Amino acid sequence: MEIICKNCHQIFKGHYCNNCGQTAETHKINAHFLWHDIQHGLLHFDKGILYSLKQLFTRPGHSIREFIEGKRVHHFKPLSLVVVLATLYGLLYHYFHINTFEAAKTSNIDSDYINEWFATHFSWVTVGSIPIYTIGTYLVFRKQGYNFVELFVLNTFKAAQRISVQLVTMPVLIFLNHTSHIAQYNNVMYVIGIILIFWTNMQFFNKMSKIKAFFLTLLSHLIFLICFFLITAIVLLLFGKL
Repeated sequence: MEIICKNCHQIFKGHYCNNCGQTAETHKINAHFLWHDIQHGLLHFDKGILYSLKQLFTRPGHSIREFIEGKRVHHFKPLSLVVVLATLYGLLYHYFHINTFEAAKTSNIDSDYINEWFATHFSWVTVGSIPIYTIGTYLVFRKQGYNFVELFVLNTFKAAQRISVQLVTMPVLIFLNHTSHIAQYNNVMYVIGIILIFWTNMQFFNKMSKIKAFFLTLLSHLIFLICFFLITAIVLLLFGKL
């Protein structure tokens, strides 16, 4: 039986339009539709956030490489994944009045202003840091056959890894908030993030030895740190906060 697509008006047969991919059967938008969308868009284990997160903490480098090579149907889109996780973290950070900059107060830096701005713009800060990470990755691993955008995707998934750990450890952060131990928490989170970066890269760049991948990852991270601190200093100077 021929069907007229409700989206592009193409005449087709089967379950999906061969022009735009719209399903032949569309459901009425109601509470059931929304719940179905949440289940299969965000929470469905075979295609969504939970699937992507499982892959990122069991076989991160391999799954990201497969995603870049075309195995994408089960994954949540990487940039959307980061935005969802970062937005959730930013909301919790703001709601519980977290201040991870409190221990670093100096006469030259307005840490309260920076903390409030950080809480409000956490999602943008996270997304904005990905190209900076990618600069180091591209400069160091450019001979491995991946372009800048593909390495941007790699670093986007790695950002999702780190935010996931921060979300899981949020109760610890809330407990330590406004205490002298907040600096130790920040240091532990940084070390965990570094371990995840090295683990993922050593799997992802599987055409070279793990030792070479380790030292190139170290170099790429040093490049990131230099770029990050230079950009941060320039921004703070422009806004008169340094």
